[in-house]
Amino acid sequence: MLRKQNSLAIRRSPAFEQSVVARVMMVIGAGFMIFYLIFLGVVMAMPAAESHHYTILLAMVPLWLTIDFGMRFAVQQTPSVVAKPYLLQPMPFLSVVETYLVNSLITGYNLTWLSLYVPYAIIIFFGGASFFSALSVIICGLILTMSNSQFYLMVRTLCGRSLLWWFLPVLVYGGFWLLLPIDADLFDKQMDFLCDFTYAWYFPLFCIALLAGLFFVNRWMQFRFVREEIAKQEKKETTMKNVSQFTFFERFGQTGEYLKLELKSIMRNKAIRSRVIMSLTLITVFSLLISYTPIYDGRMMLNFWCFYCFGLYGMTTLVKVMGPEGNYIDLLMTNKENTLMLLKAKYYFHVAILFVPLLLMLPAVIAGKFSPLMMLAYLLLSSGLLYFTLFQLAVYNKQTLPLNEKITGKNNVENGIQLIIQLVAMITPLVLVSVLILLVNEDFAYIVLSIVGLIFTLTHPIWLRHIYVRMMKRKYENLEGFRASR
Repeated sequence: MLRKQNSLAIRRSPAFEQSVVARVMMVIGAGFMIFYLIFLGVVMAMPAAESHHYTILLAMVPLWLTIDFGMRFAVQQTPSVVAKPYLLQPMPFLSVVETYLVNSLITGYNLTWLSLYVPYAIIIFFGGASFFSALSVIICGLILTMSNSQFYLMVRTLCGRSLLWWFLPVLVYGGFWLLLPIDADLFDKQMDFLCDFTYAWYFPLFCIALLAGLFFVNRWMQFRFVREEIAKQEKKETTMKNVSQFTFFERFGQTGEYLKLELKSIMRNKAIRSRVIMSLTLITVFSLLISYTPIYDGRMMLNFWCFYCFGLYGMTTLVKVMGPEGNYIDLLMTNKENTLMLLKAKYYFHVAILFVPLLLMLPAVIAGKFSPLMMLAYLLLSSGLLYFTLFQLAVYNKQTLPLNEKITGKNNVENGIQLIIQLVAMITPLVLVSVLILLVNEDFAYIVLSIVGLIFTLTHPIWLRHIYVRMMKRKYENLEGFRASR
């Protein structure tokens, strides 16, 4: 019954037509992923069959689980986001949580990883491995993938309460590689131990016990935290708060008032504040990795991460542009061009934010990984071409985002236009710089990127007004969507 209601909720969503496009795009992406995993499984199986180390794929499972953990940010939501509507229904609330935890185990994404394990198992079976060993690779690989889904849900839930919990996946996944830079011989011994352990008869029992343990811990955690968030009561304030007035922005008139709104939304609303902190934390981590490790020393990788660090905050917030304002969008529509002033304030705020990653990435400049011209090119490209692309979503977004709820907030499935525009925004600058570097020298490529970014930055009043005009043509359709998704 719960699965049926979830299906009906998706079909009745205001963004159902767009979510169909998103699912088609995800199917295409899944096809590429399956092809790549099959290729990887075949490539790893051939030397494993020759050396008779049949479980080397399972010994490398920390690597696969690390990749899997990162990909789940795009494909998996916490199950508790849909639990709130069932509180008043005549069914045990714990059963609701259990149902969605079970659903997270049998998703198509988890089964996609069979395209890595099954070809590998078939090749090693014909290469001399026993039937039990080949079957063990498939079963244990799938169980470990399911266990990773439960671990991901735990981390996402805990990080919603404190960002310090991000150290947990860093320790879990990074611990496997810790010995590699310290002592290669110890790392080889660790790999030998994992090969022997994964080949043992009791390894499948270990995998089952791990999955069961993570499931029941996650079950208890989701039930407790969802109940706690839903049943929370407003604390009575005993002292007066010092409210920041931001009088500096008053000189900018109505645009200044909306700049105040952007700042106060970050300071007062947990959901918005957590996205800001998470973005800046990731930028800091990437900057330190690039500055003090050789992990991203490739020229194209440096270009990717430089642009990504500048664009990360905008990609995180602007893909849902107008979503937080959906809570009070009716008020914004009462006066003419109110929304245009809001769009300008958002643009100026996001341009100002670009100077934060500029400062955070100075260690990479000092270390010689990023050149000043490269930094200038991607800063202007972000303020120009990237923001021009992402702001187009203001025309199509019509789902309200919660301001404070982080566990029980609405799912807000991205529509297909969001997905396409976000991909274009991320890929176009990198394709452009790749082509320019191949055709001309690198410095000239950065000069061209700077000019392109500067043109879009200086013409922002023109394209923001064009976006506003298109928004007004869809005014009533978007209002209906915002109201329906509150």
